[in-house]
Amino acid sequence: MNRTVAAVIAWLFVIATAQADDPLPSWNDGPAKQAILNFVGRATSKDSESFVPPAERIAVFDNDGTLWCEQPMYVQAAFTFDRIHTLAAQHPEWKTTQPFKSVLEADHRALADLGERGLAELVMTTHASMTTAEFEQIVLDWIKTARHPKFKRPYTELVYQPMLEVINLLQAKGFKTYIVSGGGIEFMRPWTSKVYNIPPEQVIGSSIKTKYEMRPTGPVLMRLPEINFIDDKGGKPVGIGQFIGRPPLAAFGNSTGDQQMLEWTQVTPGAHLMMLVHHDDAEREYAYGKDSIIGTFSDELMAEVRKRKWTVISMRRDWKKIFAFQP
Repeated sequence: MNRTVAAVIAWLFVIATAQADDPLPSWNDGPAKQAILNFVGRATSKDSESFVPPAERIAVFDNDGTLWCEQPMYVQAAFTFDRIHTLAAQHPEWKTTQPFKSVLEADHRALADLGERGLAELVMTTHASMTTAEFEQIVLDWIKTARHPKFKRPYTELVYQPMLEVINLLQAKGFKTYIVSGGGIEFMRPWTSKVYNIPPEQVIGSSIKTKYEMRPTGPVLMRLPEINFIDDKGGKPVGIGQFIGRPPLAAFGNSTGDQQMLEWTQVTPGAHLMMLVHHDDAEREYAYGKDSIIGTFSDELMAEVRKRKWTVISMRRDWKKIFAFQP
C-alpha cells in the first residue's frame, strides 16, 4: 500500500469516526443544531442547574410539515380524496353534489374554497360508520400503496431525516416523545410506531366520537360522524394536558397552528427548547410561508419567534439532506 492510499484510508476513518460520534449527522453546524445539543446537555447532565429527572422529560412534535411533507396537501386530505373516489360507485349522487363533486372532478380551486365545513363533511363520510379496527386496516392498506405526486414515493418515505435524528437523540437521553398534531389521531396511530418509533399511546390528534357496541363476534368501537376534538392551535395545550398531564420541555412545530404549543412549553422554569421548521428549500422540498394555506408561517408568528427567542430551523441552511433517499 503506497502512502497516498494509506493517507486516504486514514482520513476516511477519521471522518467515519466523527460522524459516528455526531447524533445529528444530517444537520449542518449552526445555531439550530447547537440549540438542540445544548438543550439536551443542560436537561440531562446531573451537574447542570437545569437537570431534569427522566420521568419529567417530555418532548412533543407536530406531524404535518414538522416530521413529514405536508405539500401540496395534507397527507390525510390525499387519503380522504382517494376514499371519495373509491366509494363514488356506491354514490352516483356525488357527481352533482358538493363537496364531493369538486373532489371527483379534481377542481382544486373549488376544493380550496370548501372551508372547514366542507372538509369536515368529507372526513365524516370517509372516516366514520365503521369500527376502529376496520378504519385502521383501510389506513394501512392505503399508506402502503399511495405515492406522493411530486416525489413518486410512499408518503412514509417523505419523513424528514434530520427530525428522525432528533427523535432518536431525545429517546436515547430518556425523553418520552409524543406527536401532537391537528391530523386525525386514528389516521396516524396505525403507522407512527414503525415510521417514528413513537407508539400509538403517545400520539395526540384530532378525533371523531366513538361508541362501544357488542356484536355477536365480540365488542367493537364504532366511529361516529361527529367531531370529538380538534387538536390545533389552542387545542394542542389542551390535548397535552389531557393526555400527558404536564407541559413538555421541548416542542417542535412549523406553523401558526403550533404557536400555542410552543408557548405552553415555555411556562415552567428550567431547560426548554422551542423550534419551528421553516420551509425555504424549493429545490429539495418546497418553499412556502405566510401566503400558504397549508403550513402558514405568518409575520405575526415570526414576530412571536423573535419576542420569545424561539429557534427557527431553515431547511435550506440547517439540513444537509431532507429525506433519507436524497444524497
